Amino acid sequence: MENSKSRHCGRVLVITNDSGDARVIREALVGAGFDSFEVEWVCSLADGIERLERLQIAAVILDLFLPDSHGIETFDRVSIVAPRVPVLILSGPEDEKAAKRAVQRGAQDFLPKSHLDSYSLPRAIKTVIALKIAAEALLGDRERAEVTLNSIGDGVLSTDLEGKITYLNTVAERMTGWRREEASGRPLGEVFQVIDKGTREPARNPLEFAVQQDRTVSLTTNSMLVRRDGLESAIEDSAAPIRDHEGRVVGAVLVFRDVGEAQALARKMAHVAQHDFLTELPNRMLLNDRLTQAVAMAERHHTKLAVLFVDLDLFKTINDSLGHTIGDQVLQSIAKRLHETLRHTDTVSRQGGDEFVILLSEIDNGHGAALVAEKIFATLGAPYMVGGHQLRVTASIGISLYPDHGREAEELVHNADIAMYKAKKSGGHCYRFFAEA
Repeated sequence: MENSKSRHCGRVLVITNDSGDARVIREALVGAGFDSFEVEWVCSLADGIERLERLQIAAVILDLFLPDSHGIETFDRVSIVAPRVPVLILSGPEDEKAAKRAVQRGAQDFLPKSHLDSYSLPRAIKTVIALKIAAEALLGDRERAEVTLNSIGDGVLSTDLEGKITYLNTVAERMTGWRREEASGRPLGEVFQVIDKGTREPARNPLEFAVQQDRTVSLTTNSMLVRRDGLESAIEDSAAPIRDHEGRVVGAVLVFRDVGEAQALARKMAHVAQHDFLTELPNRMLLNDRLTQAVAMAERHHTKLAVLFVDLDLFKTINDSLGHTIGDQVLQSIAKRLHETLRHTDTVSRQGGDEFVILLSEIDNGHGAALVAEKIFATLGAPYMVGGHQLRVTASIGISLYPDHGREAEELVHNADIAMYKAKKSGGHCYRFFAEA
């Protein structure tokens, strides 16, 4: 059994015999960006039922295949013991069919084992807990519901079976621009206006779908909430039917949150991971990805491509005599010139130092690659005015062609590098093609 003693959103019971999965889940939940979860891990259904009977459990992550229980029966036994506790099914590729059956029988959702990361997993748990709290609070005392739902930190709204608004918490009021008194009794689509970011078309009504499907559902990706004043924000949400204590569906509840900042941060991190910090050009990782794709396309269509390895001649002299600040400014100017010289279908990347690698994904033959090399000499040859200094730069270029000089991305770059050294030994300021000799 594993425990986290830190401040938490609730106790999550993990029932799985796989210690690796349990460790990943615990690390993802305890390391969440918001309040951490307390994680209780057991290896068998019997131990899980014992915890459910004895402890206050906020949510269960359940593996259907345990030493003492297998398949849908595992979920059924948990559901009987704790009918009000939300359950997420832990599923591998071979278990997906059983996991989907469990969702049809009342589980909130299933979690692919490949998606147990510190971003997706905590939010999935938080959402199912919030939906359960919201549904139960809305069925109970209204004054108690106020305190409960406003403490969730996400937007919460509910509707009746006709799709009319019955409740908004304070976060939902702020995000939609509607006060609860104004929104009450209005159709959901009037208050909760959601469009697809790409098509600008209205998104599917998640509450109506949740009632129809009788299960928890989520908005499609790229959903944008249009506030009453026209302001748009990227959101993610989950909706679930509200049942009375006899199991009858009496409405639906929606929990949603603004993910604009998270998406912007994810885009920024992806850009940083794939681009050179100094020149903003694609780095080695992004070049390799594009080159791999270009090779696959060239193989499919029986076409050619070229890789040019560009190394500046005697650039160390600029750094040594004028300093790295001037050298960095020259590299930025060179990167800009290379980017503006080539076609939008080409990729210019910085490998590091004074080395650049260029992918020409649409080239007919070696003559075309040679013409591009001559063009690069011309554009780099113009003087640079940096820090009051007029500087000139030349380069040596090595060229490899697909499929003549290699059929793999790494091989093409390596062979272009070898050809570049051949150009260096020839005195620099020239290009050479790779040759086996």
